[in-house]
Amino acid sequence: MDRDQNELQFLGFLGIYRETSKIILKWRNIFAQITLALILPFCVIFLAHFLVSQLLSFKILDHEITRSDTWKDDPEYRDLSRKLKKEWVAFWLVRVGYFIFIFIFSLLSTAAVVYTVACVRAAKQISFKKIMSILPIVWKRLMVTFFWCFALFLVYNVVAVGLLIVWLVVVRQFSVGPALGIAVAVILLILYIVGFVYITMIWQLASVISVLEDAYGRKAMAKSKRLIKGKIGLSVWCFLGVLVCSVLVQALFEFFVVLDFVPIGIRIGVGLICLLLLSMLVLFDLVVQTVIYFVCKSYHHENIDGSCLSDHLEGCLGGDCPSEGQKAVQLEQLQV
Repeated sequence: MDRDQNELQFLGFLGIYRETSKIILKWRNIFAQITLALILPFCVIFLAHFLVSQLLSFKILDHEITRSDTWKDDPEYRDLSRKLKKEWVAFWLVRVGYFIFIFIFSLLSTAAVVYTVACVRAAKQISFKKIMSILPIVWKRLMVTFFWCFALFLVYNVVAVGLLIVWLVVVRQFSVGPALGIAVAVILLILYIVGFVYITMIWQLASVISVLEDAYGRKAMAKSKRLIKGKIGLSVWCFLGVLVCSVLVQALFEFFVVLDFVPIGIRIGVGLICLLLLSMLVLFDLVVQTVIYFVCKSYHHENIDGSCLSDHLEGCLGGDCPSEGQKAVQLEQLQV
């Protein structure tokens, strides 16, 4: 990142995307190694789960429909029941395995990319070996932050479902008109989406903070909430840009690979293209999140001294990240 500290705060949507592209292209060799080692397996697991779970769901649905049209005394009914039990077991085993591996590779990929961008910012020599050596340390901090954010999402969803149930009871008990009932339900849905996106933005920034600062878990979330003020709109637009591209790739994968509308050769080719595109998107998104972190720091006039950041990274590399009292990452407020 060649831009001056004070210039970063003026980066907009396109500016952040351009800065991200420059970083990836300039350091393409190291990012290529990270992609092959961590991001590519992440995407393989994601697309494989998407394919297998869809195929299992189609098979389960087909057998459920067939069984519903079969007499219970018929031997075929018992055979279908046994098949359904096995298929449901396979479905949940695949899902559990997916969440375990996607969780691990997600945290490792985040730690590797954020650490690399920070080293670029600090003008520090970086190698793939150094990146891999930092992961076991930073991964633990990211895991704590993940569980705190997951708990926040869980509470948020429980409250949202509770409000929806309360409204449905009110509609039924007091004979609320359908127009008003639908209107309030739509408003609740919009508010839920807004809150969901906001928490996602906090989660993403908190993950970066967990790698680059001495705060993690609840402290990282609180610091993320403070830093993102004034830049939430920019963060959302950057998030939506990557999300739209990701949805398009998944739609392409589902139509040409999952639904089996084309010959096997085309399915394999399109599957490989989707894997490549998704890997590039994940890498791009992780670099974007780190750039947004520096933009937010600049916007709040929090100086990030290159030498301090370098010392923090070296401290983590040695296995002993500086404590809060040592202030590994400078958070000095500059009066402007």
